[in-house]
Amino acid sequence: MSTSKMKEQSGLIGQVQDWRVAVRALLRLIGRFARMVTLGAMASVCQAQGAAEGPRGPSVALYYGVNPPVKDLASFDVVVLDADAQFNPRAHAKQHAAWFAYVSVGEVNAERAYFGQIPPAWMRGVNEAWASQVIDQTVTEWPAFFVDEIITPLWKKGYRGFFLDTLDSYQLIARTPEARAAQEAGLVRVIRAIKARYPKARLIFNRGFEVLPQVHELAYMVAFESLYRGWDGGKQRYVEVPQSDRDWLLKQAALIRDRYRLPVLAIDYCDPADEACRTGTASRIGQAGIVPYVTDGALAGVGLGSARQH
Repeated sequence: MSTSKMKEQSGLIGQVQDWRVAVRALLRLIGRFARMVTLGAMASVCQAQGAAEGPRGPSVALYYGVNPPVKDLASFDVVVLDADAQFNPRAHAKQHAAWFAYVSVGEVNAERAYFGQIPPAWMRGVNEAWASQVIDQTVTEWPAFFVDEIITPLWKKGYRGFFLDTLDSYQLIARTPEARAAQEAGLVRVIRAIKARYPKARLIFNRGFEVLPQVHELAYMVAFESLYRGWDGGKQRYVEVPQSDRDWLLKQAALIRDRYRLPVLAIDYCDPADEACRTGTASRIGQAGIVPYVTDGALAGVGLGSARQH
C-alpha cells in the first residue's frame, strides 16, 4: 500500500474514532438530562401530593349545640359533640364521621346530671371563668367514678371516642411541685382506667402536655386551643394570641408529632361573619403541619376545618 493511501486510511479511522467518542459523549449528556427531568418530575409530584394531603391527621369538628346538624358535620372524619346533646350515635353509625363525646376530666359544672353524685370534698376549687368546680384528681375513688358514671353511659349510647377536656385544671389548685405531681398522677389513673374498661375507646387529649410522657400511647390525638386566634369569654370578644404563647404551643406540637407520632389539632376562634379570619387562620394552622378547626366562641356552629383525610 502506498504511503498516501495509508495516511488517508489512517485519517478515516481517526475520524470514525472521533465520531464514536462524540456519540458516546452525546449519549451520556442525554442520559444525564433524562435523569434530571425524571427526578424533577418526581419532585414535582411529591410536592403536589404533599400539598394535596395537607396536615397529617383526621379532619375534626367540634359542635356543642343541643341539636347537631348531622348532614353538615358528617363530612368530617371526627365530630366531637357535647355529652348532653340530643343525639343518638347509633342512629348515625353509617355516616362517615366518627362521633366523639365531650367529657370534662378536671372540672364539673352544676348543669351536669352527675354533679349531685360527686361528694363536695372532691371539689377543691372554682374556675371562675366558667363557673365550674375543680376536681381533686388525687381522690382514690375518682377514676372509677369517672368511668362508671360518665364514660359508661356514653359508651352504652354508642360513643366510641371521647374528647378529654380540662386536663390542666388541676393547676388552679396545685401550688407546689409536689402537689402538681400528685394531681398529674391522678390524671394518669383516670386515663388508664378508661382504657382498661374500654380498650377500643379513642381518646383525644385537650392539652394534657404534662402527662403525655406517661400515657401518650393511649392517645388518639392531642388538641389545644388558640394557636393564632382565641376567644376571651370574660370580655366576650375574639383576640389575637400573643407571639410568646404561639411559639410555646408550636414547640409542644412539634414535640408531640416528632416524639410521640401523634396528630395534633388546633382549635382557633374567629367571628363567623369574618370569612377572611376563618380561612386565613385555618390556612396558617395547616401550613404549620397541624390539623385546623376554626369556629365561633361558643362552638355553636359548624366551623372550618381541613379536607377529609383518606
